[in-house]
Amino acid sequence: MLNWLKKQFSSVGNGVTAMDAKPQVPDVTAAPVATTASPADLALQSYQEGKLEEALAYYQQALLDHPEDANLYNRLGDVFYDQQNYLKAEAQYRRALELKPEAPEILLNLGLTLDALGQFHNALACYERVIQQQPANHLACFNLAVTLTSLGRVDEARLAYEKVLELKPGFSHAHFNLATLLQQLDLIEQATEHYQLTIAADPQYFAAYCNLGVIYQSKGMLAEAMEQYRQALRIYPQHMQTQHNMGLVAIQLRQFEVAVSHFQQALSLQPDFAEAMISLGDVSKAQNRLDDAEAWYRRAMAAQPGLSGVYCNLGVMLHERKQYLEAIAVYQQGIANDALSVMLYNNLGNTYSMLNRYTEAEECYSKALQLGSDVTETYTNMAGLLAGQGKMEEAENTYRQAVKLDPAYAQAYSNLLFMLNYEPDRSAEAIFEAYQEYEKRYAKRYQNEILHFDNDKSRHRRLKIGYVSPDFCRHPVQYFLEPLLSHHDKSLFDIYAYAQLSVADAVTARYQTYADHWIETGGMTDVELVQRIREDGIDILVDLAGHTANNRLSVFARKAAPVQMSWLGYGYTTGLTAIDYFLTDETSAPAGSEHLFAEKPWRLQTPCYAYRPAPGMGEVSTLPALSNGHIRIGTLTRSIRVNHKTIRVWAEILKRLANAVLVVDSANYQDANLRLALIDKFAAHGIQASRLDIGFHSPPWDTLRALDIGLDCFPHNSGTTLFETLYMGVPYVTLAGRPSLGRLGSCILEGLGRPEWIAHTEEEYIDKVVALAGNLEQLASIRAGLRGEMQGSALMDEPGFTRKVEVAYRAMWGQWCETPASSL
Repeated sequence: MLNWLKKQFSSVGNGVTAMDAKPQVPDVTAAPVATTASPADLALQSYQEGKLEEALAYYQQALLDHPEDANLYNRLGDVFYDQQNYLKAEAQYRRALELKPEAPEILLNLGLTLDALGQFHNALACYERVIQQQPANHLACFNLAVTLTSLGRVDEARLAYEKVLELKPGFSHAHFNLATLLQQLDLIEQATEHYQLTIAADPQYFAAYCNLGVIYQSKGMLAEAMEQYRQALRIYPQHMQTQHNMGLVAIQLRQFEVAVSHFQQALSLQPDFAEAMISLGDVSKAQNRLDDAEAWYRRAMAAQPGLSGVYCNLGVMLHERKQYLEAIAVYQQGIANDALSVMLYNNLGNTYSMLNRYTEAEECYSKALQLGSDVTETYTNMAGLLAGQGKMEEAENTYRQAVKLDPAYAQAYSNLLFMLNYEPDRSAEAIFEAYQEYEKRYAKRYQNEILHFDNDKSRHRRLKIGYVSPDFCRHPVQYFLEPLLSHHDKSLFDIYAYAQLSVADAVTARYQTYADHWIETGGMTDVELVQRIREDGIDILVDLAGHTANNRLSVFARKAAPVQMSWLGYGYTTGLTAIDYFLTDETSAPAGSEHLFAEKPWRLQTPCYAYRPAPGMGEVSTLPALSNGHIRIGTLTRSIRVNHKTIRVWAEILKRLANAVLVVDSANYQDANLRLALIDKFAAHGIQASRLDIGFHSPPWDTLRALDIGLDCFPHNSGTTLFETLYMGVPYVTLAGRPSLGRLGSCILEGLGRPEWIAHTEEEYIDKVVALAGNLEQLASIRAGLRGEMQGSALMDEPGFTRKVEVAYRAMWGQWCETPASSL
């Protein structure tokens, strides 16, 4: 009996154990037995043929003739052991030891049986007794190591396995078990070495190939992982989990049809294999076959209702499709089946947050943190929720807790930077210091990886421009990006779009027509994307996301193209010196502000945007104040921009305009508690609730039509809504503040030709609003002509803006071409 195959320490992850691999005990073909064979001989023959009940009867008969034969009791114990009747096996082995004390083989068998019964300390004593008699008994040392592992005494177990390998070099099972132990200790390189030694000792060792594949897969060595899984399936093609693992690697390699083949094979081996159904859903989602994805996810839910991952995947997909109520229902169903799932509570909180149901979102995040206080993503989400409610100090502390928990989680720090942009009491210099810290933490490490570029330095050739964005879809970015991409001179510029998309839509289809080359990057690692960009020969690479979600800043940190630039999607510096330029204008980044950017500000003539209005906005109305009998001033902005400074200034305006009503309209204010909190803050300044109109309307065009004067926020100005406000005939007043995000309102008004609406102090802001409100005839005249002014201005000159950008690209390229090779 091969005692050392009876029990193995299992692997981690999606690997397998030696027993899963079903190693074969060599066949022992019994010689023909004479008719006069004894019961003991017949028992042994039956046992070797796997006829355990016959063997049991023969051994019991043999014991009637030889009741003091220790070997017969030992073999009878083997029969009971193989029947998994461990209590009876133990009794037989102990009887054998009474007759033959300290017999090594019997002690080994008793130890294995006690292991099976969970009596690890007693099993350990058996193996130690054998080793005292036979120090070179590698089987006893091996079993000792297995049991030490079961007791959690991993350091002793490791030494014991090493002793086994001294006694029996090349012992494949010892190499394998030591490898699994090292893998659990996260000593991956040493584990890899011992899996390789396992295979060298036994090229048919199925489980070693599987676990080595898991290691390579976790390290992103996908070709190597695939090869190990192929070798495993060569030995055991019916192994369902390995078929599934090969499919997972194929997904990472973007080999979707190969992945589907392996998942289908896994399902053919086990039709209720829910993980394979989930993976088929993931493939369908990656191929944008969302209905098929949903069907697979729901089939997995039916097959294994307690599997929380499927509810997460389906819920996320529904959320991304903006089917928020359906997502909530799925998450709640998942929680009903697994009330301890951190990610289900986290994801449910995300969807509540998207619906601006902040109280419910906070409850979900709190529950998730109660269940798993070390989940960085949940801390990050909670921080974003707090920031959206204006609880800046709490939000910052929570973001920093997320960064502390996982210092490598760059997105948490990006979110912190995003929040700091809205901080009303921090200087521009202090905020920029946080951006510099981002580079130290997450980007400096790549500087030594930057390679030389061999791009053709012809200054006037057709340039390859690469745009990198997660927002090539329905998103506010489209109102400024489409005007540029749709007017590029294709004879001079070859356009590449690197799309980091979650869901494609009709806007995506339009973007695809603007690009000469469309590359979906969702499945690419940073290293793979850098390699692809270099292979494409991109001359100028443009970041359109900054620190927003799903950015690829780590690609830019590795210097994927000779010239790199950031623009549009974020509005401020990335903090990365590997990005050469930040595209801006003289108003947004005035002279003297260069020290607040990691990149060199490349200034266009103001503005640094061209705006294309959304369809369906409708016509400009007459001035509402002429018929209302009161004036309506206000903003359509997210709650994070409304702070104690804006509230104080707006309250003073209301005091000076006794007939004015303040409108604050945003999706965030669907949350009743947030509305009440804002009302209370104004009450502290003596403003009654009757003077406030706080809510949310979508689409917002009628809300804008009902406004007389717009109010920009500060120190972080509003964004797209400022363009929309002007387009609906509503003038706004802005306060010029910190460079870039604090001067967006000024950039727009300078581009329009209306600098008189730009204030430089809070008092001037108040005076300008009061002055506009004091002359309704002039205000009505402004309203009637404002859309025409805008359409005739640089703000909506799409071809003109595109030419400005293309001239900038050509100049940037010329500067790179003139730079000595030693300086690049």
